[in-house]
Amino acid sequence: MSLYDAVRDLPLIIDDYALDGLEQQVSSGFLRKSTVIRLAGAGDKGVGEDVTYEATEHDLALAQGPVHPLAGEWTIATFSDHLDTLTLFDHEPDQHAYVDYRRWAYESAALDLALRQAGLSLGDAVGRSARPLTFVVSMRLGKPATTERLRAWLEYYPSLRFKLDATPDWTDELILELERTGAVDSVDFKGQYHGTSVDTVPDPELYKRIVAGLPHAWLEDPALTPETEVLLEPHHERITWDAVIHSVADIEALRWPPKTVNVKPSRFGSVERLFAAYDYCEAHEIGAYGGGQFELGVGRDQIQLLAALFHPGTPNDVAPGGFNVDPQPGLASSPLAVVPRPTGFGTIDRDR
Repeated sequence: MSLYDAVRDLPLIIDDYALDGLEQQVSSGFLRKSTVIRLAGAGDKGVGEDVTYEATEHDLALAQGPVHPLAGEWTIATFSDHLDTLTLFDHEPDQHAYVDYRRWAYESAALDLALRQAGLSLGDAVGRSARPLTFVVSMRLGKPATTERLRAWLEYYPSLRFKLDATPDWTDELILELERTGAVDSVDFKGQYHGTSVDTVPDPELYKRIVAGLPHAWLEDPALTPETEVLLEPHHERITWDAVIHSVADIEALRWPPKTVNVKPSRFGSVERLFAAYDYCEAHEIGAYGGGQFELGVGRDQIQLLAALFHPGTPNDVAPGGFNVDPQPGLASSPLAVVPRPTGFGTIDRDR
């Protein structure tokens, strides 16, 4: 039985729904917004979070309100089929990925509500138990790039691990400093993003220095050009992928068979596609690690729970939200104890 078979026929009753906005000013200087979807039915509520990155899209959604016809009696599968018939944006968003992000908010809220109505936790439904969750902290190293912020975090949490965005100003000296910390699990080249604020121009010389200077780090999302492919080929088992992974077909289409991939739930859009990816990775002995999308609310709980159920010991980019701001003491350390709610798709501790 597939993972999706374990939840597809869960009954789901929706009476109405509402939208709530969240926002946070973050250390990199931008105002992060998200929208919480709240489905209500049969005396229970289910929640999900739309992590679309464009703030104005959240303003528009909140202004429009709950305009979609969601009320009725469904199953997880028939509700997902119903979402296929709806236009969740009344225009084409700047990034087509936003469609999947919003779709995931409704799908995860529906899964939460259906599980609560059935009196089940997600672990109950899929026959898995949450285990202590290993996480990394994802960040850039500033302008100009230095190890100052990374070392400030290590002062508070000496065993903390990192996923770092590479930038063109990484010098040989900086790379040597990073290697000496022993704290870098992966380097994200951001080479598979197009038309976003984090796009990077592939620099074969930078790739070469990072590949050699951080020999134990995963190499995430390099751009593939004739120049970079030549130098990456001997190290292809270290290469992992994120931005291009939205389905099993995307994993199958990769340039090299992967040892591990970044499985970000919101990129998949639907529970069915996400669970199919978990099944595929397990069947083909491909490692998986979770990734966040700067969730401000329940979305962070949900991706932590998924990681704790399906890939708890990998370098999951799902750190508690406190790691998104300036270095500070008193945060939960890795591995993180993830305590599922008795029913639904979420965790008991919301301070994540």
